[in-house]
Amino acid sequence: MNGKSFLVLFILFLCHQKTMKKEALERQKEKLLKEAKEQQLLQMNKGVNVPIIWVLGGPGCGKGTQCAKIVEKYNFTHLSSGDLLRAEVASGSEKGKELAAIMKEGKLVSNEAVLLLLECAIKKAAASSKGFLIDGYPREKDQGAAFEKQISPADLILFFDCADQTLVDRILARAAASKEVRADDNEETLKTRIATFRSNTNDILAQYTEKTAVINAERAVDEIFADVVSAIDGVLAKK
Repeated sequence: MNGKSFLVLFILFLCHQKTMKKEALERQKEKLLKEAKEQQLLQMNKGVNVPIIWVLGGPGCGKGTQCAKIVEKYNFTHLSSGDLLRAEVASGSEKGKELAAIMKEGKLVSNEAVLLLLECAIKKAAASSKGFLIDGYPREKDQGAAFEKQISPADLILFFDCADQTLVDRILARAAASKEVRADDNEETLKTRIATFRSNTNDILAQYTEKTAVINAERAVDEIFADVVSAIDGVLAKK
């Protein structure tokens, strides 16, 4: 091997070593950031000494009305993943612009993005909140497990149960009274949406039978709320 060839190989070796060192530093940096975030979450979760309640129910079940009554009685913080997404988009932030682009393309926002919004909202209100209502989340069983691992275990799941036809009738009645016409407010599409919701929710509830309160939501508002109060008071007594 002549001197020129050796020099080339030596330069290539140095470049390779430099690249390897850079990659190692990047991996170390990622590891440290991950550990810092996990520690931050651990500290945050230690401070969440108030109830966390998941509120589930099909479209038209009346959970929005019940959440408003819960907030009025208990002064809990009401968080809806949909509202948080819309607020982030409306803020005009870089993250909001990314989310807007995803939704504009008709794609689903990742669970990681939704969880991050929920995490930030809970962390922001944790010091003063008396409890959290997580409205319409989780939508799938894996989301429930991710929430409990990343944020905090749920203390109670309120499931507002209605027959499928009741949900369809309520949504169609609401649509008929509204000036805004939605393309998916037709019976066939609604039944498909409800079937998907039912399948996903059954999988979620099967994981949390011991802390699920199934509420018959086909009654008068105050009758339903009496059962809600009983379930929440039971959790508060243990908290």
